Amino acid sequence: MYKHKRNNNFRSYATKYTTKFATIVSLGLAAVTLTPQAFGQESLPALGEGSSPWKVDVFYENATYFRGKDNTGNSVGLSKFRNTLQAEADKDLSNGWAFHGIFRGTYDGVYQLNKDEYGRNAGGAVALESSALAGTPGHYLPFGQGVVNWATAQGIGLPPSNAFGFNSTIPGGQVNPSTSPAAVANLPYNPNQGLRVLFDRWGNNPGGVQVAVPVRPCDVDNRGCTDFGGYGDKKRSELESPEFNSKLDFIREFYVKKNFNLDDGKQVFVKLGKQQVVWGRTDLFRVLDVINPVDYSRNNIYDELQDIRIPMWILQAEYRMGASDTFQDRNVSVVWNFDQFRPNNLGQCGTPNSILDAACILRAFKSLWDNGGTIANFASALPPGTPGNGPHLSTDFGPHTIGIRNVELPDWSFKNTQLGIKWEGVTAGGFSFSLNGLTYRSQLPSLHMFNVGALNPFTGAIVNTSDLIAFDLVYPRVSLIGGSADFQIPDANLAVRLEAALTHGEEFGNSAQASGYSKNRVFRSVIGLDRPTIIPWINEAEATLFSAQLFYQHIFDHELYDRPFGKVGMVDWENNFTGTLLIRASLLNARLNPQVVLARDFKAHAFAVAPSVSYRYSDNLSFNVGANFKFLDDDKRLHFADQRDSGSFAPFGAYTDANGNTQTGPGAWGLSGLVPLGAFRAGPIGAAWREDEIQFSMKYKF
Repeated sequence: MYKHKRNNNFRSYATKYTTKFATIVSLGLAAVTLTPQAFGQESLPALGEGSSPWKVDVFYENATYFRGKDNTGNSVGLSKFRNTLQAEADKDLSNGWAFHGIFRGTYDGVYQLNKDEYGRNAGGAVALESSALAGTPGHYLPFGQGVVNWATAQGIGLPPSNAFGFNSTIPGGQVNPSTSPAAVANLPYNPNQGLRVLFDRWGNNPGGVQVAVPVRPCDVDNRGCTDFGGYGDKKRSELESPEFNSKLDFIREFYVKKNFNLDDGKQVFVKLGKQQVVWGRTDLFRVLDVINPVDYSRNNIYDELQDIRIPMWILQAEYRMGASDTFQDRNVSVVWNFDQFRPNNLGQCGTPNSILDAACILRAFKSLWDNGGTIANFASALPPGTPGNGPHLSTDFGPHTIGIRNVELPDWSFKNTQLGIKWEGVTAGGFSFSLNGLTYRSQLPSLHMFNVGALNPFTGAIVNTSDLIAFDLVYPRVSLIGGSADFQIPDANLAVRLEAALTHGEEFGNSAQASGYSKNRVFRSVIGLDRPTIIPWINEAEATLFSAQLFYQHIFDHELYDRPFGKVGMVDWENNFTGTLLIRASLLNARLNPQVVLARDFKAHAFAVAPSVSYRYSDNLSFNVGANFKFLDDDKRLHFADQRDSGSFAPFGAYTDANGNTQTGPGAWGLSGLVPLGAFRAGPIGAAWREDEIQFSMKYKF
């Protein structure tokens, strides 16, 4: 009965989705046909007599993924049931213009079919550790019942001006009279339901900070939901069909293009519309290919970039100069991204893909700011002025004391658009290279710590100034210069790909700075080697492809200091290498293609292996079976200062060293743990630990 009901639900959703998608595609194609008439025949390319017929291809794909157990002991089960319908349309227009469009819509049934993990029933009640508390099993207490609050603050030496008093887990948001000196405070309703513990699939970070995070869709539970830049505030229907939004993301590409022939034999090529601009020559990770942001919510870093780049409204103009005495070919191009700024989509907490767990960190700390909450193992149980690392007590914070206050998204203006220029050449010997320059907004957020006057919820007074883990989220301006090259080594049957870029203006979390961040120059490079090789025991007639890449990143003026209980400074590694290796064989006249992708983050000691087999049954139908497994050597090396000792809430940031000097300020003692910064040390491979998947997909061309 249950299965029958679920299938009926799925059919109704799929029918509604298909109808919506077909309607929008029809409207999009109609818009292409009608646009020239609205502006006049001389303004835009027209669909005049003699133009070629439409060429339209339609594809359907189903992707079904399953996950195993994580460190909670829970088997996740279905993690993706994504159905994709994509239409690709081309038409030659009059006067040498041509149109290209790609329209894509998806419906992911996982939010209905596995609602206990990702839907309206996700999460539950959680308990957070208070390591100094004896007499309770495992020293854990329910969310909202931390040891340190308004009534107990003075008992451990906290002055009464500290604005603790959170306990809004009862309807109406009233403070529990037994734990506060005032009868009522108008606090948000913040119940112990629909929660998980941050990083719980890794483990609960015993002895360190633990934070509860809401994980249900935002129409079910809006705690911590805000627009972080096109993600983070989505209701269930928007998670199921993410392309159907105000940004019209169902339009993957929608542009016109034309070559203008000049009298001297040169050409000017123009492409205008919604599109992807590809500058890079590498796979998986990006060095130069940063014009379009990326949607990591689809499948972390493991989907093809052409499927996860977020198309933008862009004007490209390319001056094609042709050959010279030195070059086989030369051109210079200008790229103007005049669209509204959009960052990378980092997902939403409570969905299957949240790269670096960043979406859960953002949602947890936004909820803390808006609603208050409990943080495990926060307040030191040692007397004020006593050096040492614990034990600690779970601590209740009121609203507007800790977390993310504002998200500063750039408004549209001319100065907030993005401009790039590229010079390309091909030498007589076949050496192809480019020189690139770009000014743009960082596609990753930066957190700026600020001083906040804490609100006493009982008196309404502003008390105590703190720099204790309170942030605004911003997207800084970045400039980039770089270049790329590729060439052949015929004697070795080897193709070589190179990229390098130097950026200025990127911002990184830095617990050694009172602002919580620093602005640094960054150098990134990659070398790729591709070699098709005949391996007789695999296939005597068709080559097996070996493709290796080595990525390198260096952060200039890197800060990292050893403190008595951990490291303080920049959580990102000063130097890091990531290597990838693709091995793909071709069998049965290229109809059967087994492959394996290996990836290693050398600093994080993280490793991923993704074997798969694709089979092309016919020109229209293909299948793929694969898996994705991640490994992490030891999460202890990922622990980093968690800033429990960086604020002015005594005694958190005040300790007396061996010389009798009081130590305060950023990272005074380096109290450390896995939360919240361990994921950034783990990188996208290590942070996806315990997300092992078995994957099935089928694609059909109509």
